[in-house]
This record gives sequence, structure tokens and C-alpha cells, in this order.
Amino acid sequence: MKPPAFDYVRAATLDEALAALAESGGDARVIAGGQSFMAMLNMRLARPAVLVDIMRIGALDRIEEAKGELVVGAGVRQAKLLASEGLSRRLPLVALALPWTGHVQTRSRGTVCGSVAHADPSAELPLALVALQGTVHLRSARARRRLPAEAFITGMMATARAEDELIEAVSFPLAAPGTGHAFREIARRHGDFAIVACGAVVSGRGIRLTVGGVADRPTARDWPLLEGSALDDALNAFAYELEARDDIHASARYRRDMVRRIGRAVIEEAARCRA
Repeated sequence: MKPPAFDYVRAATLDEALAALAESGGDARVIAGGQSFMAMLNMRLARPAVLVDIMRIGALDRIEEAKGELVVGAGVRQAKLLASEGLSRRLPLVALALPWTGHVQTRSRGTVCGSVAHADPSAELPLALVALQGTVHLRSARARRRLPAEAFITGMMATARAEDELIEAVSFPLAAPGTGHAFREIARRHGDFAIVACGAVVSGRGIRLTVGGVADRPTARDWPLLEGSALDDALNAFAYELEARDDIHASARYRRDMVRRIGRAVIEEAARCRA
């Protein structure tokens, strides 16, 4: 299939991109790597009047530490973040999740912020951002604002981004000493979207488990340091709260079972990694 007709703006600066979004009256869309959005265009699931390409904006291609966070600009490709120095030390959960994100070819084109903007409930990067209680940096010609990842992702492929805003960057809190991280997922093939994915962060204060592929967005729960039957009960309740549905990939019952099984496995693994 072919996409519908649209105007194309190759922005050379951030101000140029923001001006194009402001002038479009809500009929523009931002494109970076295009790994998800081009498919939507070709299937005519998206019909923008204007496409604003931000990948020539050098200021957005940055990875830097600031105030205890790793800030990843909108132009950073997934492969660049995965290859960045010290990622497994600075962001262990992201280092574990990124190899499950598509394939080498798609990671070489797809961007970190693009995956967050797309907000697929089965995608690994939105899950990691929610699990680590990261932040989305939004910018328009009017203003800048920051939203917690859990507030930014509002539903299946739905976000709190205003029509004239783009994601300038996302920031992940750096791993704290004494904190363990683990990630696992079930997919039909490695690189496919997750049927169920679980990321765990365990510290001396408690457990944070985030699940993707089940509800309409990555969903987290925070618990004290539960063990044994108390952890089983918490996982079982969480599995039902996610309101899984049957689809062509798996039954709701299977997804609930995977939340219980994989959830316990990643929590135990993260706890071991604290040592």
C-alpha cells in the first residue's frame, strides 16, 4: 500500500520543527526513525497533512548525564543507546530490555523517544521508562514541560502529548547502589512484540514490577519486600487487575499465568542482583 499525500518538512533546527508543528493546526506528525510510523502511513492508519522530519537536528542526538539521570535526546537511535559506554552500569534494566527491541536492523533506525511516543503497550522501551519512573521532556513553540512516564502514556498508542508538542528527550534515573534489576519477556519470536514482558526493580525499600503486553499500557505495582505466599498473592491480584483479553497471540488465562510466573522470576533475579 501507499501512504496518502502529505507535505514534508525536513527540519534543520529544533525551532524550525516546532514552528512547523505550531503552524499545522494539529495536522502534523513528527517522524524520526519511522520504524512504526511508516507502516501506519502505508496502511493509512495515520493521515497527517504535514510530516516533520527531525533526524537532521544535531542537538537532539545526545546522551548525557544530568542531575542523577541519563537524558536521551529525540534523535538517539536505539542502537546508539545500547552501545553507549557503561549502559549496563548506569541503566541495567534498559541494557537488558533493549536487545529484545526489534532486530539489529530496526534498532539501527528506530529511536528511543520514537518508541515512547508510539506507546505500544507491548514495546520494551516504554515499559523500561515506566519501571524506572522516568520522565518525558515535551517542547512546543509555546513552552516546555516534563511529565512522568506513567502520566504521559494514557492508553494503547495514546499519550498526553499536545498536537503542537514533540518529545525533546526522555530521562531515566541512574541505577542506585543496592538496587537490582531484571527483565524477561515471552514473544512468538525474538524481536517480535511481547506477549508478556516483565521488568523488576528491587531495592531495600521494596519491589517495583512493571508488566507490558497485557493491559493497554505498561503498568507498574510497588510492594514491600514480599516473599513466599504473600508475593504469590500480590502477583495473582496484579495479574487479574490487568484485565487481560484473548487474542490471536495468546489467551487471557495464559497471560495471567505468565504474569505470575515471569513476575516472580524477575523479582527473584533482581533481588539476587542486589548483592
